Amino acid sequence: MRCPVCQNFENRVLESRPADSGYSVRRRRECLKCGHRFTTYERVEVAPITVIKRGGQRELFDRSKLFQGAMRACEKSGVSEIDLERVVSEVESNLQQRSLREIASLEIGMLVLTQLRTVSEVAYIRFASVYSQFQSLEDFLKVLEQLRSGTFPPVE
Repeated sequence: MRCPVCQNFENRVLESRPADSGYSVRRRRECLKCGHRFTTYERVEVAPITVIKRGGQRELFDRSKLFQGAMRACEKSGVSEIDLERVVSEVESNLQQRSLREIASLEIGMLVLTQLRTVSEVAYIRFASVYSQFQSLEDFLKVLEQLRSGTFPPVE
């Protein structure tokens, strides 16, 4: 690590401690040449995930887009922000654990639906209506019947 003042590579670590709820390490360092003290952060490098959209376009996975989409489905349904954050974290964790770094948006939608089932039936139906592109009342009734029967099969 280079000293930000004199650009020397030689320094010593004075203190290390967890930061960002354990997702990084904060280190206080001292340059051995000029004595300047500075702070560095060490984080796990995560390989980026590419989302393949319905039209074939590719874009980098964006957690905030996932959160906002789920939040829209959960509006006025009584789902707390903590529960919503848990849903998004579970989906993101599932994606990070996969060996393939390109994932279809349809798969991501299925993961969100799986998580929303346990949180709110209303949010599940709202998300499913957009994700599955419901075209008629019959599409809604089919999902409502599945909810009533307790089967919760994934929406195609």
